[in-house]
Amino acid sequence: MINIMVYGALGRMGSLVVNAVERAEDMALAAAADALSQGGAVKRELADVTESVDAVIDFSHHTLTPALLDWCAEKRLPLVLCTTGHDGAERAAIEAAAERIPIFFSANMSMGIAALTELARRAAALFPEADIEIVEAHHNRKLDAPSGTALMLARALQEVRPGAELSLGRSGMGKRKKNEIGIHAVRMGALPGTHAVLISTDSETLTLKHEAHDRSLFADGALTAARFIVGKPSGLYDMRDLLAQ
Repeated sequence: MINIMVYGALGRMGSLVVNAVERAEDMALAAAADALSQGGAVKRELADVTESVDAVIDFSHHTLTPALLDWCAEKRLPLVLCTTGHDGAERAAIEAAAERIPIFFSANMSMGIAALTELARRAAALFPEADIEIVEAHHNRKLDAPSGTALMLARALQEVRPGAELSLGRSGMGKRKKNEIGIHAVRMGALPGTHAVLISTDSETLTLKHEAHDRSLFADGALTAARFIVGKPSGLYDMRDLLAQ
């Protein structure tokens, strides 16, 4: 049995993870914490968590990441980090903490997105002269734009397009640069999340697309990541490691 702590447990995704853990036959909800807690079963401060924990799943906010990293490193706990929007200093803190504990870090916990990322990387390599655009759509309450997943896709494409520049929500005059990856963010309604990669030459266009129908898929992916990370040595892991096992 894997004892899980969920951080950000009162949020939309955190509450889904709590429910998923409680349904899982091989997991138990050891603790839940959230910086917005007003008391009760959900702890407000990390210092208040005294239960025995095997792994932490985080769906809180990127500004809370440094404190969570310190807490997990002190207790030698594996961490599944699902928050997005980290700045340079926060990413550096993640990399530093990964020298002490195993951290699974992905902007998107969907196995489908992991497959899309691999397919997009391979397709871009097959069409080295093609134009590439990424279009993502999410609900109107999402805080970051472009999404962390769109940036993750772009970075994967840059692996086969060294030196490619990212263009966020293109505007102004002038034609499209040749070595450019455009990223466009749409925000409306209650969309769980759609990501499309368009790879186009003068004669054909390949569109690779993933649509999330229910946010529970991200919770299920986080649980899969937790199962994967428990028992691993210190280091930074992601969906490519999970797919390769």
